[in-house]
Amino acid sequence: MEKIIDEQKQGEALVTQQQNDNNRKLFIESYGCQMNFSDSEIVASILAKEGFNTTQQLEEADLVLVNTCSIRDKAEQTVRKRLEHYNSVKRINPNMKVGVLGCMAERLKSKFLEEEKIVDLVVGPDAYKDLPNLIAEVDEGRNAVNVILSKEETYGDISPVRLQSNGVTAFVSITRGCDNMCTFCVVPFTRGRERSRDPQSILQEVSELWKKGFKEVTLLGQNVDSYLWYGGGLKKDFKNASEMQKATAVDFAKLLDMVALANPKMRIRFSTSNPQDMHESVLHAIAKHRNICNYIHLPVQSGSTRILKEMNRQHTREEYFELIDKIREIIPDCAISQDMIAGFPTETEEDHQDTLSLMEYVKYDFGFMFAYSERPGTLAARKMEDDIPDDIKKRRLNEIISLQQKHSKFRTGQFMGKTVEVLIEKESKRSDKHWAGRTSQNTMTVFPKEDYKVGDFVMVKINDCTSATLLGKATGYSDNN
Repeated sequence: MEKIIDEQKQGEALVTQQQNDNNRKLFIESYGCQMNFSDSEIVASILAKEGFNTTQQLEEADLVLVNTCSIRDKAEQTVRKRLEHYNSVKRINPNMKVGVLGCMAERLKSKFLEEEKIVDLVVGPDAYKDLPNLIAEVDEGRNAVNVILSKEETYGDISPVRLQSNGVTAFVSITRGCDNMCTFCVVPFTRGRERSRDPQSILQEVSELWKKGFKEVTLLGQNVDSYLWYGGGLKKDFKNASEMQKATAVDFAKLLDMVALANPKMRIRFSTSNPQDMHESVLHAIAKHRNICNYIHLPVQSGSTRILKEMNRQHTREEYFELIDKIREIIPDCAISQDMIAGFPTETEEDHQDTLSLMEYVKYDFGFMFAYSERPGTLAARKMEDDIPDDIKKRRLNEIISLQQKHSKFRTGQFMGKTVEVLIEKESKRSDKHWAGRTSQNTMTVFPKEDYKVGDFVMVKINDCTSATLLGKATGYSDNN
């Protein structure tokens, strides 16, 4: 749950620059969070060196890969339907090979390969560098699997290919795995223990993106706030580091500072944060640098301290309020978004009201809201009964969504009459005469094209809004161009 899932990007097929010498075709689809889409770029980069060009035509593919998510049951069901479709195409093109990557791969390896026999290849999130060997096995007519989780792998030495969607924004992975063990979440079991990437490789990747014309990066991790580089190794082993390693360690606040200073015109975002690990130093780093966006995705999951404890979240309702107050104090115009789960096991009506009152206190700009669904392999699935009836879950979720829509309209309304900086990302979906881009606060903004182009930083005066979008007119270029 603690990952942003963009519903509009689900099932998006990756397209990369074609290499003339490559003669095999790769079709790769991604589902789930931003990390999965970022990982697909790494996979495409590895396979480009093995003779594969990407294609959007499933029927012509030699290799079909689906990068999967186990965070919600809906995502798993969607992937299963896609695998059925792949196999119907495979009956027409028997030389096609089908593989599963990512979180479902680790969890359902034997089911996919041995019981259902619907794939040829199963590759976990830490095994992508082994793809050339695994594909060679498949080419010889054998099934291949590697779902071993690594203590070291960060893919810091792989330069990912980029989605050719806009050439303006890109994801840069800075950590892998998670140590938090929230009871509802399968990530620690599918992606392993937390480890951070060498900051120099991050700086190099961001600089290369700037040279290629990208204007915004999102630093990605299951929990970016706990980023900690001390020369390599697991976060949990930092206590055993030498005094020199501890003295020269780079935490997330320092990393933000380094990236912002090295690329002063590159706009910087990050996701996802965890309340228990967000230190005040991170807030001061955001406030210090104009190019770090005034936006924090801060999942809370529930407004009830009792439910937070059942979820194994390492913070209370009151501590979350204190963090919100600190954000408002240090970064007054910071937008905050949430993840929220309705109907977690044992949740009472009082617990639900605590969630609604927390939302009233924060008034989030937007959110990602779900009814609880039991995920196999999680601590909650093993130890808790999913005891909230579906109709009650649905009603509580609808109340949360309704309240969020009210708050979103309130937040966009605060921009009325103001002039804001917008990075143009794409053409508006509703009009080919308008551009669409986001403010520092991550709010989508639409305005007439005039002579501006994708990738420009433009000042836009806001004259109307919906609960999700600002509408306005450009007043000129930002001095960030």
